[in-house]
Formats: sequence, C-alpha cells, structure tokens
Amino acid sequence: MGKGREREKDKAKGDEKAKNKEAGKMKSPGRASARQPAKGGALASKAVPAARAVIRPAASVMWDEPPAHYGGAFSKMLVRPEPCGSKILDYRISVYQPRAYVAPHAHRIQEQIYHVLDGEGLMEIENERTVVRRDDVIFIPPGVRHAIYNTGLTDLRFIVVTAPPDDEAPENQEKT
Repeated sequence: MGKGREREKDKAKGDEKAKNKEAGKMKSPGRASARQPAKGGALASKAVPAARAVIRPAASVMWDEPPAHYGGAFSKMLVRPEPCGSKILDYRISVYQPRAYVAPHAHRIQEQIYHVLDGEGLMEIENERTVVRRDDVIFIPPGVRHAIYNTGLTDLRFIVVTAPPDDEAPENQEKT
C-alpha cells in the first residue's frame, strides 16, 4: 500500500505541475497587452507585430494630440499596425473640445470615414463647410482636402477609420 500511495502522490504532483505550467501560459481572457504609441501615434521602433485578435480597453490607451490638430483635438489610436499588427486599418476615437480642429489637409492614398457619435461641428471638404452632428457619416477619398472643426457647445466625439494606416505607397513602406 505504501508504493501505491507514493504513485498517487507523484501523479498528483505531476498533474499540479502541468496545471501550473498551463496557467503560466494563459493571459487574461480576451486581453492582449500592447505597447503604447509614442507622440504622434508612431512607436520609436518601426517593428510591426504579426496581426492578432485584440481587445483593447479604451482606457488603457493614452490620448494623443497628433500634429496639425489644435485646441484640444484629441484621439486614441485604438487599432494601428504598432499595437496589434493591423495591416490595412487605422481605427481611432477622437474628442474635440469646443474650438478644436484639425487643419485642412489631404491624403495621398488614404481613404477615411468619419462617424459622428456626439456633438456637432463643421466638416470642410474642398473649402465647403457643412454642419455635421450625431449619426452623420462622412467618406473622404484620397486627394480630397478636408478638415473638421468643433463649432458646437459641447465636445465633438467621432470615430475615424483610415485605410491604409499610413499615407505611403505600399512600395515605399518598410517590410517587416
């Protein structure tokens, strides 16, 4: 009976070691850690991780005021190549305080979609300004000069989806 008990103890220890080993490999359910982008949305190194499914709590991403954005025009870069390996999308939520804006600009190869969630302001497309408010969706093809201004009384909150994530032709992009 002594040897039988020892075998059971050894088996139990082995099972426990296997469980601990598996537990060490597991991450929080559905959460992936990601390095935060530096000022301007780019990481110091240009290494892009392999694409993977990611759930990013918005509160885990710092607000950024990208270049040519003024007066409290903040964005959270939620999906980009750097944190999650996205190859064709940049997805961000933006909050512009009253009087905030992005300067008029155009993208060489990028398409953009703006989806207004809250507030109101002016969307400028090719020097023509139109009031935009909750639930409005704006599509901007490459080469079209545009800007958005918060002319309302409260924060202007909107989603911006951009493809591809960077405004370089594919042959000019770094291969990783």
